Amino acid sequence: MRSGHAPNDTPDAEAAVNTSTLATVNYDGHLPAIGFAKWVARADRGLGFVTEVPAALLVLAEIFILLAAVVSRYVFHQPLIWSDELASVLFIWLAMLGAVVALRRGSHMRMTALVDIASPALRKFLDLFAIVAALAYLLMIAVPAYDFAVEEMMITLPALDISNVWRASALPAGVTLLIAVSVVGLLGHLRDWRCLLAAFAVVGAIAGGLWVCQPLLKQLGNLNLLIFFVGIVGSLVFGGVPIAFAFGLATFGYLALTTSTPTIVIVGRMDEGMTHQILLAVPLFVFLGLLIEMTSMAKAMVQFLASLLGHVRGGLSYVLIGAMYLVSGISGSKAADMAAVAPVLFPEMRERGADDGEMLALLAASGAQTETIPPSLVLITIGSVTGISIADLFTGGLLPGLVLAVLLGLVVWWRCRAEAIAADGRILWREVGKLLVVASPALALPFVIRAAVIEGIATATEVSTIGIAYSLLIGLFVYRRFDWRRAARGLVDTAALSGAILLIIGAATGMAWSLTQSGFSRQLATTMMHLPGGTLGFLGVSIVAFIVLGSVLEGIPAIVLFGPLLFPIAKQLGVHDVHYAMVVVLAMGIGLFAPPFGVGYYAACAISRISPSRGLRPIMGYIVALLVGTILVALVPWISIGFLTK
Repeated sequence: MRSGHAPNDTPDAEAAVNTSTLATVNYDGHLPAIGFAKWVARADRGLGFVTEVPAALLVLAEIFILLAAVVSRYVFHQPLIWSDELASVLFIWLAMLGAVVALRRGSHMRMTALVDIASPALRKFLDLFAIVAALAYLLMIAVPAYDFAVEEMMITLPALDISNVWRASALPAGVTLLIAVSVVGLLGHLRDWRCLLAAFAVVGAIAGGLWVCQPLLKQLGNLNLLIFFVGIVGSLVFGGVPIAFAFGLATFGYLALTTSTPTIVIVGRMDEGMTHQILLAVPLFVFLGLLIEMTSMAKAMVQFLASLLGHVRGGLSYVLIGAMYLVSGISGSKAADMAAVAPVLFPEMRERGADDGEMLALLAASGAQTETIPPSLVLITIGSVTGISIADLFTGGLLPGLVLAVLLGLVVWWRCRAEAIAADGRILWREVGKLLVVASPALALPFVIRAAVIEGIATATEVSTIGIAYSLLIGLFVYRRFDWRRAARGLVDTAALSGAILLIIGAATGMAWSLTQSGFSRQLATTMMHLPGGTLGFLGVSIVAFIVLGSVLEGIPAIVLFGPLLFPIAKQLGVHDVHYAMVVVLAMGIGLFAPPFGVGYYAACAISRISPSRGLRPIMGYIVALLVGTILVALVPWISIGFLTK
């Protein structure tokens, strides 16, 4: 995995947030300041200014609007009827501008397992091919995006009493800016003109070949699903094209070349997928995670846990598992969760003789273990695309994560059973008490967030704004740690990560709609319902399938793409929605953090600064424990649904 944008002066935790996504393009914005290159560098800086500043301001605006709505509703008992509409209008602009920032930084999610082992010349070609392929998709949807905005002009938003074109115009504006960023990125590579021409030639040959074959494709029926959504998507993803653009290219090609469906539908489905009300929580939880790390709240929690368990055999390994359980899911990025914990624990673990490979393996395994811990963005996404109650998902996610934590702890106990006990092993309860007092404000936050959503006191979006206000006050007046400059950079990072996630959701929504309209969902349902073993066979196949999907697509795009297809099948087979959600999320977590393809594993390597080869052997035992735990959750539905209210 490579990070497309990680300045040398970026703090470890912030850099870790940037490495939470895969680099899309190997664009070097630091070009020699001579001649044409100087102009390109200026254009790049200009695009950065006109996108990053508004994106950061939009994140702030969303926080203030939603926080004002919460205060008005709960304190003054006067709901702001216009707040949700205004937040929705600004949200689509935030999503599109964030996607532009992510593309400029090279931080869209991308599968680089094959790219990274390619020769330097082939890697350069694949990087340029990724930009050209993305540009081709953007040029194809530019006119449909404009047409979509024009059609929305006739719709009036009821609360704000303004035309919906103010919201819908974010799509053509964002596409235009994405095209500009792509063009500037390509201009920055003119020195590699042979490689650049080869990339254009390959993309052009593929597009031209498909166009020429259009009459034949229309006669193939549902075989086109294999051609476009398996062959083309697989080739693009493994070739290094960003996942969002790979999904978009396949969907556009399928609809344009094999059906009579107008291409404006693609933009409509993208808009629908990106603007679901539940997804407003995405940027808010991302920024909340940054505040928790920046204000030392995460550090206080970890130090308290270390004072309780640090004296026992493998004690700090147990602390690592427990700390990940506490902070997990709040940031929206597993890399950010790991970055909040690892820098605090790893130096002390090394002093006590812990092996680097063992630390890396446990860090990655604990990332997979906590995939279901609320407030998980994967769970929020599941609620968005399937209609399952977020409160039920949050309730159901706590115990499966705890089961996996116990199993990981058993592996730690077995491996550390012969370890010498530290000489200063006696617990000094006075020190523990002091650390508890210091950590209390930080320890309260995860429990308050989860309790508020689970008990139905507030929605996930509302509670995220409360968490931001709480963390800001605690950072300023209790821990007295708050870096305003870093917070400003964090707003831009939040927009970029949110934009990358939401663009994938939009593209995957279009692909899922295409699969449904083709009749594939009915065929899939028939096949899955007649698998050997009935319900258990279905769950077993789902576990295997989502482990593979998790290693290739990561959690959110896999859920958006396959959730609408598989969750109805699970329901027909008598599998509870929440139970099935926990099974597939845990399976995806294993795929995400299992080498050699799991990108989460390489994020753990980047954060810990440990070579991937060091953790390959130690992580195998943890992967087995995670798999056993996932199977246990699948076999015992009570673990997931036992605490749901009837």
